[in-house]
Amino acid sequence: MTNELTARPETVADGDGERRALRRDVSGPALLAGLVCVAVSFSGPLVVVLAAAAAGRLDAAQTASWIWAVAIGSGVSGFALSWWTRTPVVTAWSTPGAALLVTSLGDYPYREAIGAFLVSAVTVTLFGVTGWFGRLIAAVPVGIVNAMLAGILFSFGAGIFGAVHSAPTLVVGAFAAFLVAKRFAPRYAVPVALLAGGVLAALTVGLPLRLGPAFSWSALVGLALPLTIVTLASQNAPGLGVMRAFGYRADDRLLIGSTGAISVLMAPFGSPGVNLAAITAAICSGPEAHPDPRRRYVAAMSSGALYVLVGSFGGVLVSLFTGLPKELIAVIAGVALLASLQGSLAAAVAEERGRDAAMVTFLASASGMSLFGIGSAFWGLVFGLGTHLVLDARRGGGQR
Repeated sequence: MTNELTARPETVADGDGERRALRRDVSGPALLAGLVCVAVSFSGPLVVVLAAAAAGRLDAAQTASWIWAVAIGSGVSGFALSWWTRTPVVTAWSTPGAALLVTSLGDYPYREAIGAFLVSAVTVTLFGVTGWFGRLIAAVPVGIVNAMLAGILFSFGAGIFGAVHSAPTLVVGAFAAFLVAKRFAPRYAVPVALLAGGVLAALTVGLPLRLGPAFSWSALVGLALPLTIVTLASQNAPGLGVMRAFGYRADDRLLIGSTGAISVLMAPFGSPGVNLAAITAAICSGPEAHPDPRRRYVAAMSSGALYVLVGSFGGVLVSLFTGLPKELIAVIAGVALLASLQGSLAAAVAEERGRDAAMVTFLASASGMSLFGIGSAFWGLVFGLGTHLVLDARRGGGQR
């Protein structure tokens, strides 16, 4: 996790070579990692989007447009950026941003909300293309970044066992299948767990299958400003941190600028923004996607293609993902992230100097706290950096 991987390998020289390289890099586990990524996004965070739409009193057409915009925007940006950089760039909508809208969207007319989304997207784009945001994130010690990632993933690992109470046969059976496959065929451990979990879900809990903007100062202050802060702090900061934690040298100007530009294009259709993902990015960036880090970008491309598919056939597929049993999602997401959690914890405490800061970061990030509408991952960085500055900075600084 300490060696940074450069993007866009020079060994791929022409169109035919690129196609051959892509065919070589495609693997079953990588494609499945993309599927798990999308399933996690549409079975959990989508509920927050639907709640925000209901709070904003959006009609069925406006809600469908919102889902279409975030799915297509996430899919196109994630697919294109992963292909271009040859790194697993997973993009998505902001769950903390949607949570913010649950409490505020209903206070503004729909056209003013669209205007606020547009202003927020332009602001995020400027922060990205100027490099301001990337320089800020680059100053964070590696141990703190890994501790933040471990804190983000902790709830998913613990969620495996938290789901035992409501569906013991499903969870224990899927987890046992994962362990057996991990022993004899580790590359296919997650697919086996998903297959076993799907069968057990069907047998036990069931597996159901079922526009122009306006601008106002109140919406700009009440929606655009907090949405911009939440997007940068709660999504893009952890997103870049996840890529760093897995050893990828992320071009922050390209990634933040591109997702911001996509957000500008999708805002008129009701999308509050597209940004870097953190939790689902870990699914596509970890060893479960592929043992070779240089071939994991296929998992993010798979995720992007599936986002576009869901956006294109929204009604049926969204019903499918939202109908998946929460226990099945909990166990599959948990086992898919176990290796990532283990690696980030090990990297966070690898250096004795800085362990205090790493532990503070981990605890704050894992706490689920929220302050001023900003999630725990950002505050984990803040408290961890504060601890680092107090305890370690005068002793030569932490690992950078």
